[in-house]
Amino acid sequence: MSLHSIQPVGIADSSRQIPLANSYVSAGFPSPADDYVERHLDLNDKLIRHPSATFLMKVEGDSMINAGMQDGDLLIVDRAIQPAPGKIVIAAVNGELTVKRLTLHQSCYWLQPENPKYRPIPLDESNDCFIWGVVCHIIHNCI
Repeated sequence: MSLHSIQPVGIADSSRQIPLANSYVSAGFPSPADDYVERHLDLNDKLIRHPSATFLMKVEGDSMINAGMQDGDLLIVDRAIQPAPGKIVIAAVNGELTVKRLTLHQSCYWLQPENPKYRPIPLDESNDCFIWGVVCHIIHNCI
């Protein structure tokens, strides 16, 4: 899985507010819908914690498919969040960017894919690695 298009997230002047409905949508039994907009919501407020350290990256490949990450998805990556075991990270391994889950096993850190077709990458002297940022959100199309 590789990543393309590192793009800074525009915040200040490019904010676009989206209407937020007053009711919830049922993921179980259907419920009557309200035709009432409660307020407007700026997605930057919901998705971006550290604007100056946040970037969008586009996914290519399927090594993280079991984490809900699909080819073509946009990732919101925050470089201000501390990488920790269990978090999905963007890492530069031997000069190439990849997205994997950071794990700790027997005192060694690993980059763990979320697809059994791929092998984990040990973060040891055999690989030159730099953790570039932590993935906060995945944006993908439903259609």
